[in-house]
Amino acid sequence: MVAGEASGDILGEGLIKGLKVIYPDIEFYGIGGPLMIAQGFDSQVPMEKLSVMGLVEVLSHLPELLGIRRQLKNKLINTPPDIFIGIDAPDFNLGLEKSLKDAGILTVHYVSPSVWAWKRKRIFKIKKAVDLLLCLFPFEGEYYKETNQNLAYVGHPLAKEINKELAPQRSDSTEVVDNDNTTIAILPGSRSSETRYLLPAFLEAASILSRAHKNLHFVIPAANQKRYEEISLQLQAFKELQVSLVLGQSRQVMRKADVIMIASGTATLEAALLGKPMVVAYKMASLTYALYSRMLHTRFVSLPNILANELVVPELLQDNATAENIAAEVKILLLDPEKRKAISQKFVEIQRTLNVDSNAIAAKAVEKLLKCSPLNVSSKND
Repeated sequence: MVAGEASGDILGEGLIKGLKVIYPDIEFYGIGGPLMIAQGFDSQVPMEKLSVMGLVEVLSHLPELLGIRRQLKNKLINTPPDIFIGIDAPDFNLGLEKSLKDAGILTVHYVSPSVWAWKRKRIFKIKKAVDLLLCLFPFEGEYYKETNQNLAYVGHPLAKEINKELAPQRSDSTEVVDNDNTTIAILPGSRSSETRYLLPAFLEAASILSRAHKNLHFVIPAANQKRYEEISLQLQAFKELQVSLVLGQSRQVMRKADVIMIASGTATLEAALLGKPMVVAYKMASLTYALYSRMLHTRFVSLPNILANELVVPELLQDNATAENIAAEVKILLLDPEKRKAISQKFVEIQRTLNVDSNAIAAKAVEKLLKCSPLNVSSKND
């Protein structure tokens, strides 16, 4: 298995649990994060090495990334596993999966690349590289009909994991900023590039808000130790803020928040499943954004809006992701209980759509693929 970032680590952990039920003696190795490792996964390369986002940013890490992929490919071909599962990270995993599939190794790709948003022709590359595609969202299957891709809709394990009952909201309050314990969570993302480009705008927005409303407290859950250190350095320029920096604990932080400033990504889905109003933003290198934006074919970029097929939460991208704009959107959410209530209702609908036993469904789909292969894989259910 290969996972490239924190969201993939979450999916990998769940799939490992599901597969252990079917194959009690199964062994996992490759590249994974702390959640997968806690399940007995043998991560032979730090997952952080793969957590690079953006065309420009990848270039400086390209020799190392190619070296890691080459070494892993050679090892897997020389000592073939029963199956290889790439979890998201399509730029890294699809090329590896193609080589492994050509060598006769079964390949699974967990999380459909965003072919509905950009690079739609990737469906042909995916068909050549992947024996089974595990899709998180029900609308994704439509985009693979042309290639007759073998796929399974598994839902998102976060929907099952997160309590179905939404955390109590203060939507009955006229102005939550009048409360003494109003909390705003700041989630700038798990990648170093996100900390570099997006966090300054979030912190400046927090500074604007704190000057206008004295009772605000900000909490930042750092995705890992390296992000913790990077964020600590940036916070030195914002000593006037009432801000707590914690390591991990992102879900606990979001549960306690009244509003969340958040980077576009899987964390927005987690926030939605928790029923939390949010302002989504994203910034990257100018050249990277210029290239990406030309290829984008979707109305929205954040998962809550994509799943609702409407603008439920504000999205501020690149030049629009200014401190002033972010602060203004946060203020609207803090002061408008009806808007928060409407957002929460939309999030309940998303929860209902995705709330299936994803880990078990994904594991069963993998088991089915293995049973159709000539490999001699035993199951306790056989």
